Amino acid sequence: MKFQTLILAFAIVATSSVFAQKKKIKASESIVNWTGKKVTGSHTGTLKLSEGFLNFEGDKITAGEFVVDMTTLVVTDLEAGKGKEKLEGHLNSDDFFGTSNHKTAKLVVTKAKKTANGYKIAGDLTIKGKTNPIQFDLNIKGNTASTTLKVDRTKYDIKYGSGSFFDNLGDKAINDEFELAVNLKM
Repeated sequence: MKFQTLILAFAIVATSSVFAQKKKIKASESIVNWTGKKVTGSHTGTLKLSEGFLNFEGDKITAGEFVVDMTTLVVTDLEAGKGKEKLEGHLNSDDFFGTSNHKTAKLVVTKAKKTANGYKIAGDLTIKGKTNPIQFDLNIKGNTASTTLKVDRTKYDIKYGSGSFFDNLGDKAINDEFELAVNLKM
């Protein structure tokens, strides 16, 4: 009887391990592009992923977590000596992401629903030590996962230049939302 129980337990573990899979993200091959807009234009840049994973059970996502190294924030639409360093310094300051005290941002997947085009993801996004729920669509093709999502920076206490909090900004107003275009390699 004990032998049969042992074989049954082994079969259950073997079967579940065949269907459950943790796919680590290749951080060095993945990229996060950002776009911030203001009344008079926009700026673009990149961030690097520190680490991440998606857990699958069959073709369903059951969990996931991603950590972005905020100290890698780079502005890509300006050249050195033409405002690039000044803008990067300001974005790293406490007016924006405060990267000296908040070196990482984190997304934890709390729910994933398979759709015709990929997955509808719900998660908790933490920036500057503040966590808020977020939802977005995630597409997976082969070993690549991609998404574009909008983040309301004011939910993370990033209010500098926000027309929602300050009057008379005129053409100095900065949109509350910024966009992230994420391309992950697994």
